[in-house]
Amino acid sequence: MSTMEHFLPAFLEEVVGDRFGRYSKYIIQDRAIPDVRDGLKPVQRRILYAMYDAGNTPDRPYRKSAKTVGDVMGNYHPHGDSSIYEGMVRMAQPWKMAHPLVDGHGNWGSMDDDPPAAMRYTEARLSEIAMELLRDIEKRTVVFKDNFDNTTKEPTVLPSRYPNLLVNGVSGISSGFATEIPTHNMREVIDACIAIIDKPEIELEELMDILKGPDFPTGGIIMGTDGIREAYRTGKGRIYIRAKTAIEDLRGGKQQIVITEIPYQVVKSRLVTAMETIRLEKKVEGIAEVRDESGREGLRIVIELKKDADAQGILAYLLKKTDLQVTYSFNMVAIVNKTPRQLGVKEMLTAYIEHQKEVVTHRSQFELEKAEDRAHVLEGLVKALNILDDVIATIKASKNRQDAQNNLVAQFGFTERQADAILTLQLYRLTNLEIHSLQKELREIEKTIAYLRGILGSVKKLLGVIKDEMSEIRHKYGIDRRSEIQDEVEELKVSLEVMVTPEDVLVTLSQEGYVKRTSLLSYTRSGGELDNTGLKEGDFVRFLLNVNTIETLLLFTKSGQYYALPVHQIPEYKWKDNGTAIVNVIPIPKDDRIVSVIPVKDFEDPAKSLVFVTKKGQVKRTELKEYKSNRSTGIVACKVADGDEVLQVVVSDNSKDIVLVTKQGMSIRFREEEVNPMGRAAGGVRGIALKEDDEVVGAEWIYGDEGELLVLTDLGYAKRSLIVDYPTQGRGGKGIATFEFKEGKRVKPNGNGLIRSFLVKMDYRLIAWLSSGERLIFSTEAAPLEDRRSVGKQLIPASKTVSIVDVLRYPELPQS
Repeated sequence: MSTMEHFLPAFLEEVVGDRFGRYSKYIIQDRAIPDVRDGLKPVQRRILYAMYDAGNTPDRPYRKSAKTVGDVMGNYHPHGDSSIYEGMVRMAQPWKMAHPLVDGHGNWGSMDDDPPAAMRYTEARLSEIAMELLRDIEKRTVVFKDNFDNTTKEPTVLPSRYPNLLVNGVSGISSGFATEIPTHNMREVIDACIAIIDKPEIELEELMDILKGPDFPTGGIIMGTDGIREAYRTGKGRIYIRAKTAIEDLRGGKQQIVITEIPYQVVKSRLVTAMETIRLEKKVEGIAEVRDESGREGLRIVIELKKDADAQGILAYLLKKTDLQVTYSFNMVAIVNKTPRQLGVKEMLTAYIEHQKEVVTHRSQFELEKAEDRAHVLEGLVKALNILDDVIATIKASKNRQDAQNNLVAQFGFTERQADAILTLQLYRLTNLEIHSLQKELREIEKTIAYLRGILGSVKKLLGVIKDEMSEIRHKYGIDRRSEIQDEVEELKVSLEVMVTPEDVLVTLSQEGYVKRTSLLSYTRSGGELDNTGLKEGDFVRFLLNVNTIETLLLFTKSGQYYALPVHQIPEYKWKDNGTAIVNVIPIPKDDRIVSVIPVKDFEDPAKSLVFVTKKGQVKRTELKEYKSNRSTGIVACKVADGDEVLQVVVSDNSKDIVLVTKQGMSIRFREEEVNPMGRAAGGVRGIALKEDDEVVGAEWIYGDEGELLVLTDLGYAKRSLIVDYPTQGRGGKGIATFEFKEGKRVKPNGNGLIRSFLVKMDYRLIAWLSSGERLIFSTEAAPLEDRRSVGKQLIPASKTVSIVDVLRYPELPQS
């Protein structure tokens, strides 16, 4: 037979699946997930038992941690010493355990995540409450198994005389499973256990009147009763934990925020650093200093504020942006009958009660056997003392000890156990007083036997014992609740005024896409003129906005996207600087272009809408509040058809008329109300019916018949006509003519099409940029006031070789 014939073929996925399955089972059962009965992971159980077995108990001196770690590693846990010591450290830290199971002496770390000293420096012993987990372990209460090398025995579970799983909680990650069980108040948990014993069919609502929710060792405020209820029912749920804070008044009108409790498992030093970073980066205005004043008296973090700072607003920001408030997700998974299960709180406590039934039953059986054996011995001794002379004579006549034992059994009917006890009886026990003492002990033992048989014969008495013993532990170790519970989750609203100092600024956006924010001081010092602003050669300012830092700019592009850009996030530059490319501030694609910029302070104003006009004549009206967003990426503002693009976006109060002007000289006027409000991503409705190759070039909003409409051609011809000459029509029609183009071989053309329209009420300046680089500023009054159908007058020297790049209203600047 060849060597190869010993091997069988196997599929890789089957081999890997089998091996990983075995590994997962080991990780789940023997490392990361706690047992529902004692609430301990294997390494924790082994540490506690090793300390107990070595006599490292609360009534003895502290012992070096390294010795305990060595005992655990050598006898029970054949893994790295660091993992054993880490488990030991956690059980000694009062900010992680509601009731520490290890009494540590030395440096065991801190809430600032400082590491503990090495195990060769620290000392430890079992805490008093840890003894309650181990109590009665020597009375055959739990099953023992062989250790890893079959040299000794270790317990598979501890007697756990109180519900440790809920009291101390647990956190762990294994293969395919994770567990997150919070700490609870011992008094409440034991009361809940007793309530289930008294009324097994108790409903969760009734149980929650007793067990109100988690109770963290670091205190804090727990918000969300619904989340607790869901977790207690299913094993999964979410709550919010908020730090305990107070606002204190100081001298000089100043205030300070004082933090005395922080959320569970939050590292204090990182929290303080995060708040200090917010102060240094000036993400919030008004923080003067952040100090950690924690000491022997307890935790205390102070945030000193500047004079007139908004304390409530700053606190709300810190709660939202730091770990002063965190979410906590329940995931209550424990090992039940060697299988991981997600459990509700009633299932957990029921499993624990069943464990206690076994523990007390096994203990009672053990004690009953001991008592019956002692009673049997006492009965023999009392009997022997009543016939003492005969017994002595028999012993004296015997050859040796074995012969004496056999003679006692044969002559007086003693059992071998009784005969052995008689032979070991000391002579002083023959006194009259000792005889009475033995009789009294026998009566006491008989009472104990009756009591133990009563427990074993009655479930009611058994449960009564469990209740009494848990009540004793509750009375001895119970502490007041440390975490406060609020029913509702308080919504955190952070006003922009807290994060940003309100300041009036100028924002410019150039034709080539350069943006900057400038203080009014810089603008004034630079001469207070538009011509003095920094621009690249050939570039010009397209948008100039006098806004406040607490406002938000809505930037709309031709493709129908929009970007919400808070003014304070625009980089600040001096008036003479060029600014930065807009792509460095918002992720606008290269092939897109901004067509409108609208500053907004209050998105919730119900009277305001945004009105969109596209080149193909579509009009859309949507409520302003639909455009509130915290996203920095592009969002759909309006659905745009293929070959179309957004021409203009305007904020309106929904009460005006709209005049649309087309390239071929047509116009239409209709009521804005004819455009019904629609959703943000809608495409709009037809505003004007366009001829082939025509497109909308301008849109004006008018109220009443006051003013004039100025139109401008591509060859620089312009004219004004009275608004009253534009009658209100129905939306979607062909409209009426607003300009007459000259045609003919010998006629000088006045344009191939209109390029812009402007509403004029009072005279203002327009600025035109030509392809030659020339800039021309002229007044609207320069355009002649003529009929709707008229040929206009050339105001801009455009020709076949020099075209008009753009014509805009000259930006209105604040007075310097």
